[in-house]
Amino acid sequence: MADETGQATVEAIAGIPALALAGLVALQLLAVGYAASLADGAVEAGALAVAAGEPAAPAVAAALPGWADGRVETSVSDGRIAVALRPPALIAPLAGALQVEDSAWVRPAS
Repeated sequence: MADETGQATVEAIAGIPALALAGLVALQLLAVGYAASLADGAVEAGALAVAAGEPAAPAVAAALPGWADGRVETSVSDGRIAVALRPPALIAPLAGALQVEDSAWVRPAS
């Protein structure tokens, strides 16, 4: 019986890092999903600005929260607005590898 109790303790202790890693991965996936949703709204704001004859970049920046400063790239070409946003990375090696993108097309104001 004592051996079984010790084994259960070892298994529980060994499972904690795996559980923590699974939690980090889940949180990272949530951050990427949230960033994708923000990029969608930002590209829509940029498209509305271009349709009104205004520049897209300020509208895109205004549609994003403060943490996105310096993490967003906006491009406009022939009515196509593209927004690329790097989500926050909980796992440091992923910081440069993660990026979500969205685009829209709008007829520019004449």
